[in-house]
Amino acid sequence: MRFNTSKTFGVKLGSRKRICVIKRCFSTHHKAVWCELLMRQKVDMNIRNVLLLLIVFALGFGNSPQQKSLRNQCADNLRKLADTLLSIQDSDSTSATCGAIYCEACDDYHTRASEAVLPFIVAYQETGEQKYLTSAIATGEWLIGQQQPNGSWFETPSEWTGTTTDQLLMLAAAYPLLNDKLSKSQQAKWQASMKRAADWLVKNMDPAFASINYCATTTATLMVVNQVIPDSAYSQKAKELAMLVTSKFDEDFFLCGEGNRIRGTKYGVDLGYSMDMSLWGLGLYAKLADDDFVNSYVREALKRHVYFIWPDGSTDGSWGVRSSKWTTYGSFTADGCQMLFSLYSAEEPVYRTAALANLEYLMSMRENGLITSGPHYNEIFERKPCNYLTFCRAKNLALAIVYGDQTTGSTPDLPTQKIGWSKYSKTMDLALIRTKNFMTTVTGYRYKDIRRGADFKYMHRPSGGSITNLWVPDYGYLQASGQTEYHRWEMNYPEAPNSLTITPRIEFTDSNAYYTNLYEFDSHMDLSERNGAYVIEARGELKDRNRWEGGVAYVLTHTISDESIEKNIRLRFHGQKPEVRIIEPFIEHKNTQFNRIDDRTVEIVGGTREFVFELLSDEYAIELGTEEERYKQPFPALKGYPLIIKVKPDADTFVKSINYTITIRGR
Repeated sequence: MRFNTSKTFGVKLGSRKRICVIKRCFSTHHKAVWCELLMRQKVDMNIRNVLLLLIVFALGFGNSPQQKSLRNQCADNLRKLADTLLSIQDSDSTSATCGAIYCEACDDYHTRASEAVLPFIVAYQETGEQKYLTSAIATGEWLIGQQQPNGSWFETPSEWTGTTTDQLLMLAAAYPLLNDKLSKSQQAKWQASMKRAADWLVKNMDPAFASINYCATTTATLMVVNQVIPDSAYSQKAKELAMLVTSKFDEDFFLCGEGNRIRGTKYGVDLGYSMDMSLWGLGLYAKLADDDFVNSYVREALKRHVYFIWPDGSTDGSWGVRSSKWTTYGSFTADGCQMLFSLYSAEEPVYRTAALANLEYLMSMRENGLITSGPHYNEIFERKPCNYLTFCRAKNLALAIVYGDQTTGSTPDLPTQKIGWSKYSKTMDLALIRTKNFMTTVTGYRYKDIRRGADFKYMHRPSGGSITNLWVPDYGYLQASGQTEYHRWEMNYPEAPNSLTITPRIEFTDSNAYYTNLYEFDSHMDLSERNGAYVIEARGELKDRNRWEGGVAYVLTHTISDESIEKNIRLRFHGQKPEVRIIEPFIEHKNTQFNRIDDRTVEIVGGTREFVFELLSDEYAIELGTEEERYKQPFPALKGYPLIIKVKPDADTFVKSINYTITIRGR
């Protein structure tokens, strides 16, 4: 048996190529051949040495996780985002808006967009290209010019001032990197601006004024400012806020305080804002203040939160109080998770994996350089997306480069890439399930905005035991969720008139109202294991937007196994007997097809995957695609295609049961 060693190994024997090249050549398939060769007495010594190396790798390091640099990946992608922001910046030195960054979607120069001062200067540090330095100084100068006399900034076009902490943090983090490029008068102006803003935060920032993410960010902001303009008032306020924020972790280490205020105290949890804002704010504070107590809470929270980075790198923010901002990679106006994971990835390598996976997914959401609000944005909207999505993620990458992990290290599998587990949070009434072919979130999160009710943004998130996120390998999102009623709660939400939610649900309408399990914020959920499958059962009432019952109770049971999801819905008509609709929207990617096999069976084909949706009773039929054009959501930007089952109660009974399955075919 003869070998062309140059062809086999990709190098000439005797050249000093990196060992990783040799490692890649040693497949399991070839091990027996290599060992047989090694035992031959007449094998050339060079070949023998190479074979010994190969066997060492096979026995020891052959399957070790790949070594990667989170910092380098952040830097590479930061430059791409910085170039996009630079292209929409006003660079006319004679213009009143010179340095400002224009948002075509909102027809505005958002003051917050000038937080790009840090991404620009970090891009300059990485490349030495003058264009980034020029843009950093120009946008910083413009931002300072927009400052209010009291030291705050508006979040234009609104007059909300809580984002002053974000704007100040970027100035303070950028200043040490560019102060030697400023004139003496500019240095004095920048320092005076930062001091006014920091003094304003000391006076005004607390949970009675702002949501918890602003307080958490301010802990980091004041510590960073303190490094530039030392003042014990800043470090003292940062410590006070850090203790207040830390007290808001519940028993499952979810951070409360993103919802509405009840008698001076804010409640409500949002995964997107916690991961993309609050946790890294606290973590950076703890690092700069050497606060082990606060740091211990962030570490514990992160152990739980990493389970919301899904196998493809997307983020599951489908269920929290601010889920109306969920984009599939994070939260709309929040910053991003790379900063958070970079603070801890040197000590826990899986966080490096999480940051890199999410970053790769995030960068796949761009169109003409700008980050969009989800996978189908450009199929749904003709206009460019708001630039918040781009500058927020850019500043997150810049922060990770400046303050985060500087090492190269391993990238072990994410927890969600491992199969055969479930997690249940009692404080959130939230279930996560991972089987061979499904990653699933089922939510019964009970938060209620008692004071403002249905007229406020936190009360149209999905609940009631519904699946809010369903992912399949080699397909992506099979089901997802959005606002039960879509509203433009904030200035930069896009219009989506007459849209219907893409969340799977049970519903009916009478002369008074629309009722659905999605408005059941008092359901009772249980998670168990049965015959190798995970069973989630939710009990409640179909309710209207004001949480009024409609006389129809339900038990919704999901049985999730490796190959299928079976749903059983038991309806009890105890007040009236309306026609109930069961709506199962499926995410319609460009190559997805829905083929009716018969009245009870639909084939779903997309990419390399095939699914069968099958009713298990002759009593019902599937209605296919009714009003499909309305199943579009801006957050996340996804298109759904509805399968509908209509259930009419019998005259002689008050209970109806419906069973159906979603099955993977061919696997």
